[in-house]
Amino acid sequence: MACKQDSKNVMGQFYRDYSDYLSERFDHKMQKLTVNAGFTCPNRDGTKGYGGCTYCNNQAFNPSFAQKGESITSQLEKAKHFFARKYPQMRYLAYFQAYTNTHSSDIDRLMNMYFEALSVDGIDGLIIGTRPDCMPDELLKELSDLNSFPGKVMIEYGAESSFNETLVRINRCHTWEETVDAVKRTHDAGIDTGLHFILGLPGEDEEMMLNTVDKASELPIQTIKFHQLQVIRGTRLASDLEKHLYELHTFSIDEYLSLCAKIIQRINPNIAIERFTSQSPDELLISPRWGLKNYEFVNRLNSILRKIRATSH
Repeated sequence: MACKQDSKNVMGQFYRDYSDYLSERFDHKMQKLTVNAGFTCPNRDGTKGYGGCTYCNNQAFNPSFAQKGESITSQLEKAKHFFARKYPQMRYLAYFQAYTNTHSSDIDRLMNMYFEALSVDGIDGLIIGTRPDCMPDELLKELSDLNSFPGKVMIEYGAESSFNETLVRINRCHTWEETVDAVKRTHDAGIDTGLHFILGLPGEDEEMMLNTVDKASELPIQTIKFHQLQVIRGTRLASDLEKHLYELHTFSIDEYLSLCAKIIQRINPNIAIERFTSQSPDELLISPRWGLKNYEFVNRLNSILRKIRATSH
């Protein structure tokens, strides 16, 4: 839930990483502060469907200080206090993360939330997590006007896959074509854009995942994030697997590291990779249970990339 900018970040040895992206836009080290603004999703509330994404349990990635019902200001102040003890000179980005943070027909309500976040002392920018089918042109125009310098407003679209049959299978209720359209319109509005993908979704093999990387590389995006599919308690995915409705290949750590190395070798080098893994609370996580800290994963990935570079030379 936090991403620290670090000029010597080990992830950036072999590819463009998120700290590179941030350092080009901000003079200070930046920390994401997660906000829960009380939204839901169109595939939960009946706008497009019910039940939400089959893999989703929002408790798996919502920190304790980002609680629905608290004001945005209160959440950000608590988060600042949490991080300021260790990083007193840090500046911050308000990250509207939980669910779909543009899912409202009331544009004024949305903009008031974003303005409230930017009014908190120490907040230099916004990251708005949403879906590609929830970005009307009217809102893009308002966000473009708010975006007074590059990176002040960033949109992060959950795309998850480029294959429509996969998106149907996981109940996303949007298409890859809608992702492409949203990215292009956001780029045309002058707003930095990121995409989020999940690796290992039901029915997808390695070739399909790498094909998605190729398609994303063709789009005008600045950042991308990946993470392994995690089976989380309380999700439809976990229930389906328990009922043996279908089989799911669970990556071993070596398989996943190999896939990440292949992604790095073929992704557009101008796109900053934010991350490859996500860690859910132990009490919610069913699989995969790799038992690796994030820095341990990064060190092992760098070791593979170092060997690939040495061999290629």
